Amino acid sequence: MVDSSTIFKSAHHRPQTLSYKNGYALPHRPKVGIGQAPLLSSELTQSEINQFSNQTALTYGTTHYSPALDVIPAHVAYDKKVLRFYGYFQQEVLHSPQEGYRVRPVVLYYYLEDDSMCIIEPVVENSGIPQGKLIKRQRLPKNDRGDHYHWKDLNVGMDLVVYGTVYRVTHCDSYTQDFMESEGLVLNDPEPTPVDPYIQRRTQAGRSYITPSVFDRLHQFLTMDRKVLRFFALWDHTDSLYGEARPVTIQYYLVDDSVEIREVHEPNSGRDPFPVLLRRQRLPKNIKPACKPFPSCVLEVSPQEVHQYYSPKDFQVGETLQLMGRRFLLYDCDEFTKTYYQKNHPDLELKPKPVVKKTTELHDRHEVPPYNGFGSLEDSLQNCLSLIPEPPKKDLMKMLENDHKVLRYAARMDSQNPQDEGRLFIFSYFLSSDMISIFEKSTRNSGIISGQFLEKTRIPKPGCTVDKPEFYGPADFAIGDTVEVFRHRFVLTDADPYVLNYLESISDQLPSRTLNSLRQRLGVADQEVDPHTDPQSEDIERLEASS
Repeated sequence: MVDSSTIFKSAHHRPQTLSYKNGYALPHRPKVGIGQAPLLSSELTQSEINQFSNQTALTYGTTHYSPALDVIPAHVAYDKKVLRFYGYFQQEVLHSPQEGYRVRPVVLYYYLEDDSMCIIEPVVENSGIPQGKLIKRQRLPKNDRGDHYHWKDLNVGMDLVVYGTVYRVTHCDSYTQDFMESEGLVLNDPEPTPVDPYIQRRTQAGRSYITPSVFDRLHQFLTMDRKVLRFFALWDHTDSLYGEARPVTIQYYLVDDSVEIREVHEPNSGRDPFPVLLRRQRLPKNIKPACKPFPSCVLEVSPQEVHQYYSPKDFQVGETLQLMGRRFLLYDCDEFTKTYYQKNHPDLELKPKPVVKKTTELHDRHEVPPYNGFGSLEDSLQNCLSLIPEPPKKDLMKMLENDHKVLRYAARMDSQNPQDEGRLFIFSYFLSSDMISIFEKSTRNSGIISGQFLEKTRIPKPGCTVDKPEFYGPADFAIGDTVEVFRHRFVLTDADPYVLNYLESISDQLPSRTLNSLRQRLGVADQEVDPHTDPQSEDIERLEASS
């Protein structure tokens, strides 16, 4: 038997168990009793019947329809929509006889998407009060029963009690007013925020000036800040015992008409390095006659006693100026000062004077003692320059570039002693350190022990002084010249071909006489020798044979 209730059944799907209320999903199940027939079409409203009649039934398969959103969630409808109210609260001040309370303005934000609120106090610079966010974003409690503030509870001209603090709402912005009026709420008239008595008491009244603006100190500060006139002068106190003319600089600050005198510190002058001769201050030019009988050494000069102060017109280059009882000769100034006087005081003529600076003569001149022959000349000189000798500085680049480069010459001794005849030597000049070593060849039946005659050292030229020594170099070694080494005379007779090849590479630094003597002796003017060959080659055998 066919149930009559299924004839009028139009919805054959499983019923929904979820529904939305105020933007929240809630479970919902139709209440059907045991043996009770499902919802009939006669129990439906006319709008629901019209909605079901428009659906087309399919024989095979099912049709998927997107459900219509009858309720839009609050987090979607009110996303990024915020109500803004302005207000203040009074903070009680304890233990202060000058004030009883302070008025602190705040801004209240109401977020419509979740009915949360936050309260922020605008930050005031140098206020000394912790400001900023007073209450973070949250749902604010309305009463002890667990209710929270809603936007329907807010209005202008009301008191908002939050955590024991009473906030007075004074006004709101235009968006908040339009929203509240669209929802049917009438806002009260805005109220002015009361003035903080502490701020009002500290506010200074506007200044009124009777004098013209050119004499205004504020105008002078804004136009003349960081502008300084600098004069070069001589402090002349030669009339006193052990007096002299000492150089100083006088600086005139245009921002406040103050003057500063600084002494030019010279090294090794024997004076303490305190350059400030007169601290920066305004210098009185004329003191009132009533104050002259008072002792000036204990007189505290104030604007009441001073009739006139020094001005830029009183500083004329080329004139002698009397400052605080001292004479100063202004002999020159800097470029900025010259430009300032040409622009502002063209009637004042600048007359710079040439000043001959007195040079200090050392009566007890430090003399370097003569060379004693121990060690090198540079090492011995370090004992005279400092108490703790330091090793002389060396040219590291020269040592790296000329490492293992040696120039060798053959020589014989030039002596009046007949026993020295026939003694042959080899000079080795080291380019890395400019040192020379001398080696004596062995001669049969001479009775003289051969070997090292002089170790590596720098040989000074005869006649040079200890202060300005001159040492032998490659330019001084020409074939046939006589070289004096510590009162021993040697005549150069031959050289390696490597010497000629190296000297030709630096021919612009050598005299032509040295190169011509080597070319004439070696006879290899057009022959080139590899500079990278080892100087300690078989050329030494040729030197020995030629010697």
